[in-house]
Amino acid sequence: MSTAEASATTADAAEAGGRTKTGSPRTIPVFGVAIPDGEMQGIFKPMDLNRIIKLLEEEDKDVSEEKQLNYIKKLIHCYQNGFPLRDLAQIFKILSLCAEKIEKQPCFVEPASDIIKLCGLPFLKKKVSDEITYTEDTANSFALLGELMKIPSSALRIQICKCIVDFYHAEPLKKHIPGYQQVSSSYKIKMVEVGGLAKAMVQSALLLENQLVEKLWVLKVLQHLSTSGVNCTLMVKAQAASRICAHLNDPDPSGQLLFRSSEVLWNLLEKSSKEEIIQQLSNLECLLALKEVFKNLFVRGHSHYERQLRNDILVITTIIAQNPGAPMIECGFTRDLILFATFNEVKSQNPLVKSLKLFNCYEDFELKKLLFNIIVILCKDLATVQLLIDGKVILALFTYVKKPERLKIIEWSAAQYEELQLHAIATLSSVAPLLIEEYMSCHGNSRILAFLEWCGHEDSYFIHGNSFHGTGGRGNKFAQMRYTLRLLRAMVYLEDETVNKDLCERGVIHQLIEIFKTMMSRPAEKEEAIALEIQSDTLLILSGLCENYIQRKEMFGTGGVDIVLHVMKTDPKNLQRGLGYNVLLFSTLDSIWCCILGCYDSEDYFLEKEGIFLLLDILALNQKKFCNLILGIMVEFCDNPKTSAHVNAWRGKKDLTAASLLIKLWRKEEKELGVKRDKNGKIVDTKRPLFTSFQEEQKAMPLPANCPSIAVMDVAENIRAKIYAVLDKLDFENLPGLSAEDFVTLCIIHRYFDFKIGEIWNEVSEEIKLEKLRLVTADERSLHSIIAATENIGKMVASLQSEMIENQALQDVQNEQRVYAKIQATHKQREQATKSWENFLARTSNAKTLKKAKKLQEKAIESSRYTERPQNATFHQTVIKGLNTTVPSGRVVTVQSTPTRLLGGPLADTDIALRKLPIRGGALQRVKVKPPLNDPKKSIPT
Repeated sequence: MSTAEASATTADAAEAGGRTKTGSPRTIPVFGVAIPDGEMQGIFKPMDLNRIIKLLEEEDKDVSEEKQLNYIKKLIHCYQNGFPLRDLAQIFKILSLCAEKIEKQPCFVEPASDIIKLCGLPFLKKKVSDEITYTEDTANSFALLGELMKIPSSALRIQICKCIVDFYHAEPLKKHIPGYQQVSSSYKIKMVEVGGLAKAMVQSALLLENQLVEKLWVLKVLQHLSTSGVNCTLMVKAQAASRICAHLNDPDPSGQLLFRSSEVLWNLLEKSSKEEIIQQLSNLECLLALKEVFKNLFVRGHSHYERQLRNDILVITTIIAQNPGAPMIECGFTRDLILFATFNEVKSQNPLVKSLKLFNCYEDFELKKLLFNIIVILCKDLATVQLLIDGKVILALFTYVKKPERLKIIEWSAAQYEELQLHAIATLSSVAPLLIEEYMSCHGNSRILAFLEWCGHEDSYFIHGNSFHGTGGRGNKFAQMRYTLRLLRAMVYLEDETVNKDLCERGVIHQLIEIFKTMMSRPAEKEEAIALEIQSDTLLILSGLCENYIQRKEMFGTGGVDIVLHVMKTDPKNLQRGLGYNVLLFSTLDSIWCCILGCYDSEDYFLEKEGIFLLLDILALNQKKFCNLILGIMVEFCDNPKTSAHVNAWRGKKDLTAASLLIKLWRKEEKELGVKRDKNGKIVDTKRPLFTSFQEEQKAMPLPANCPSIAVMDVAENIRAKIYAVLDKLDFENLPGLSAEDFVTLCIIHRYFDFKIGEIWNEVSEEIKLEKLRLVTADERSLHSIIAATENIGKMVASLQSEMIENQALQDVQNEQRVYAKIQATHKQREQATKSWENFLARTSNAKTLKKAKKLQEKAIESSRYTERPQNATFHQTVIKGLNTTVPSGRVVTVQSTPTRLLGGPLADTDIALRKLPIRGGALQRVKVKPPLNDPKKSIPT
């Protein structure tokens, strides 16, 4: 501290207290207040804050009220540019002491308000670390602001609210203070969160029910505080949502109360626990307030702002309606919402909507969509059904299920009407299944089929596809067809015979098949996923209609089988693309089960078109999600005597047969289930040959008679039973293309039924032991016999498997020996050929060897002749004299090639071509041949 500052401090202390203290507390310089008259610029007056605190704490009558107020005014004047963080705790101590005096001394309201006003200015820090060092002091100071809201002073409360609002609109210092910096703009906001100011502000709102101005200021503060997730959590703990919502309908000429309250509720829903907010708002008081506010805005709101606010209230209501426990019906809100949703389509005499009309402005258009949406949510409560009937909701929604009329003047634009049409159809999918009688009375089936027929026609009408429901429908009618089929699927799967019979009588089966064929004929487009969904829904609807009805399966006929086969021929690579091909294939397999099986003509046509081959091709893809369904279809198809030939004739990759494929699937399934097998696939546990790892983990326990045991559930939970059924219908004999490993596995499959029966009897025995029951002698003997028989079957199968494995090993050895013998013979033949070639070379290069070979040859010839010549026998000379060759020669010599120079070209065009070969022996001779008439030559030498 400079000498001038020290002198000023001493003088000020002497003037205030009449004496100078030695060892007095530290003094604080004034920031931003310059000495008047432009003198001593940059030098600030100090302020002893501890003395002011002590002065305010003294209750001595000698200390005048005026003196206290003067010191506080000096404090305010000194810190008019902001409070340093290091002094904040003392300043708020002074503020707290002033607040305590307000009740008896109202004159302290103004200085307290002025101090709070200065808190709205940016705080100052001397060091960078001050923000961390004084975090606790700052947070406690802000918590005090919330406590001060309890003081019954309107001016003080308003000033506190203004101060907090200023935290969120920080402005830079107007004057630079040497040695000090402004704290970061987010520092105060963080300290508000740490100090828990939001919770205190919510609690203070309870004290302001009749003070509109203060209430509006508190709501403004809460509006700013609710932009933080931490503050929203604190506000929720203080029940802010229910407290604010309950007062939505309080009188307010300015309209700010409703606006700010709705904004706070929005922020709470977005930034805190949505479930907890819904729970707070799901009470009768809040819903009644929301209902009255919405009705007033719906009926009397005309401005753009009021319509927006009306829609915001409806969205909040929609979120609350998701809670089944919300008393929407009890407060009458549901009835009013249904009335507002349908009054435009169904004329009502209710005075609320008698003279009401919606316009094609954006807010009214959004309102209509929100009302459709909330009907879907409300109909989840079955108690709403009667209100939906009274409000004629089905009739109102069906007014949109029709071809758009171009010449008719409507209140919506083309794009708006299209979006509302799609939204209405989507809403019908949720509402119509609950109101079947109303659906039929409105001729719902007829309307839907007529609209579907329009969707299938190609005309000049194309939708815009701008909305959520119109996705993928730009330039076509896919969106309308997609949502109409969803509606039809929802009605068909109710399994209501009245609805389904009426649909079939109206020709829905043939119409759906034609729709599918139309989709098949269209080229692949960008909306491929939408097209696949349409095809899937079409097949599911057909399945729902045809299941258990032979006449409808006959109507499905060959045309339906053709579309099924078309889908089954899809490239398997498409199943990995994720565009809906898996769903389409599931729908196709379901349609085979429901629409083809049981109708002999359709089955025969399916077999004729190689449908079984396609099923096995899909099964060979080894995708577990399809295996169970395909095997179930195969089991049913094998009842047809023509199926076995098709199954046995099928061949997959690497000449894989159907039997081998099924056995491989069995092995894979057992590996996944953890069944014990040795490396050759042989049974390990003959007592429990089918036990899975899950069954081993489960302990035996007594079960009621109507509850299936683990062994029984195992039949339905994997595909082993279906594989057994298919192979059983193929008779387990003459199965082509099986390896030794397949035969080993086939032994187990063949005895699957016996093993499963033994497994169930073992469970019965275990349950009897657990329940400590004692069987009669005959029953006990029978039980032991059954269990022993099952174990013997297991041993027999294991023995047969061992024999097969040994035979296969022996066969492998024999095959190996045959291969080695073949290799050996090949080598020996090569050696003989080499030796023969060496002999040939020796005779060619050595005359002595040649002579020796010739003598041996002549000797061999002589030895082969008769010793005595028969009478009258003709002797033929076997050796041609005069030959100079080195190899034995006969009368016929094979010429491998004839030089071209001797022939002069192709044989047919030369004079020396042999037209006729002599059949006499000896040398070549000339043969005269008559030449053609146009040939001048007389003879051809031969």
